[in-house]
Amino acid sequence: MSTCSTVSGYLDEPISGTAATATTWLLLEQPGPWGAKALTSSHLDPVLGRALEAAAKGTGVRVALIRRPGRHADSGTPAVRQVYAAHTVPGNAWLRTATTCDPHRLLDLDLAALGRGDHNTFDSALDGRPHAGDPLALVCTNGKRDRCCALLGRPLAAELAASGVGGIWEVTHLGGHRFSPTLLVLPYGYAYGRAEAHAVKEILHSVRDGRIVVEGCRGNSAWERPGQAAELAVRTAAGEYAADALAVVRTQGAPPRWEVTVAHTDGRRWRVVVAQGDSVPPRPESCGVSVLGSPARMDVVEVRELPTTTALAS
Repeated sequence: MSTCSTVSGYLDEPISGTAATATTWLLLEQPGPWGAKALTSSHLDPVLGRALEAAAKGTGVRVALIRRPGRHADSGTPAVRQVYAAHTVPGNAWLRTATTCDPHRLLDLDLAALGRGDHNTFDSALDGRPHAGDPLALVCTNGKRDRCCALLGRPLAAELAASGVGGIWEVTHLGGHRFSPTLLVLPYGYAYGRAEAHAVKEILHSVRDGRIVVEGCRGNSAWERPGQAAELAVRTAAGEYAADALAVVRTQGAPPRWEVTVAHTDGRRWRVVVAQGDSVPPRPESCGVSVLGSPARMDVVEVRELPTTTALAS
């Protein structure tokens, strides 16, 4: 039987503008099995999981669990866990790291401040510090959420780790099962779909140089979906791949049509028209759903660089 990712790939469904949205990611190491809603169905205290979910609402922070690639025997919880926080807004992107013996300390974090890009409470509550190692590549592998994530994501994570690539973690949920294997790269927050090991290595090599690969990119999680599609379209049109060069500064409109203004750090601006449509023919949006759907897609209708005087006034 065909999987949702097989059908999506066969139909060549576009992936631009499909990334999960979050200005900041908060990641907690939690080995062992994960349920479909991992924060409340894993070895993590479900009371803590629910509290973190509640605290993150409306802050721009997305909380996820991570684990090392490999076998996940039910062998208990480690005494010391890795914790990461990453802010993804261009011009203020950062990645912080800490370890903790008590994950309940995450409740001491000011998640609203984290969502705004202020890492002070992360540092004070968890003895956080700048992450000095490799960028992080989070591969979605939660088979309880969708079997494609396990069938395709886990082998990808294992292959990358076995080949010596640093910064590889499995993660609970990135959305877009039908684009499996999916991954998120931090600190810049760009998500990718239908990923292959050789492409991920190229992506990580570029990130170390402060550059973004647009092939296979779903968008930057810092922006809503129209902004994700618009920013990627401008990168392609302008040939601009520096990570911090572009920002979405204005989004006007409502479904099914938006005008998005994308600004360059050198002062240039672009007006991008993005239209929302329904993917046809209907297809499974997840392997766990029997009803076929027509997921929304973001189509870039126009990319227009604004004259300097217009750009300055926008």
